[in-house]
Amino acid sequence: MSPSPEQSVVLVTGATGFVGSRLVPELIDRGLHVRAMTRHPETYDGPGEAVGGDVSDPGTLAAPLDGVDVAVYLVHALDDDDFEERDADAARAFGLAAAACGVRQIVFLGGLGKDGDDLSPHLRSRREVERLLGESGVPVTVLRAAIVVGAGGISWEMTRQLVKHLPAMVVPKWAATRTQPIALDDVVRYLAGVVGLDKAFGQTYEIGGPDQLSYVEMLQQASEVIQGKRVPILTVPVLTPKLSARWLSFVTDVDATTGRNLIESMGTEVIVTDHSIRDVVPGEPLTYVEAVRRAVAEG
Repeated sequence: MSPSPEQSVVLVTGATGFVGSRLVPELIDRGLHVRAMTRHPETYDGPGEAVGGDVSDPGTLAAPLDGVDVAVYLVHALDDDDFEERDADAARAFGLAAAACGVRQIVFLGGLGKDGDDLSPHLRSRREVERLLGESGVPVTVLRAAIVVGAGGISWEMTRQLVKHLPAMVVPKWAATRTQPIALDDVVRYLAGVVGLDKAFGQTYEIGGPDQLSYVEMLQQASEVIQGKRVPILTVPVLTPKLSARWLSFVTDVDATTGRNLIESMGTEVIVTDHSIRDVVPGEPLTYVEAVRRAVAEG
């Protein structure tokens, strides 16, 4: 279906993924014409206009970006040992293609954390992607988030399966690090809220829920929702990311590479320090417990 003359055209990369599959219908509900970009458009059965494209293949990007006003970039390669290089090459190519096609804005979901910190490879890569997307001149709106809580998300699946499978847990000392989880519903609301918003062009916003929690507290609160009781947790001083990832791969279905790349980021405190997104996209975010309840309800 072609867009009407007054409709803005939005391209969502990663349209079949954890965040993208929820964002596409939200944008359509807001009256936008959405192109859902996927490597396999012939099998896409979601809403919007299915278009083929692969960020790792620059030659496939011109067609889906042609006539697009806003592109939402939700692609990540955490399951690869060379994810930093892959993500950088993809972001550079996408930004170049977007500029060539006259895209007015790129919206990117990045990672929360202070620039001055000793960032993990995962968070360092997120910063590099922010920069490379805008290298060709298209204004980039960045939303930086910590753990996104919702059914199907990797971080939530780790939490859910740990709570479900283990009567008690031994966790490394980084599990006492504070973070600021955010509900998937709020991430989608914030992303949709900045799409096409002129005052958000070129801006970076931090997004998070109202709760600042350690990973231990997140596991315990999730356990209360799922099982009606808190799981006993013992913190130990020595448990490397590599060993933690191998352990996770035994007790959950998260592969060791993805687990290790995520775990390496968990020693860095990631707390919202700038609340300006509230002025741009008003509304109270959901608590962690409510986000967990919704994730459980979705299965």
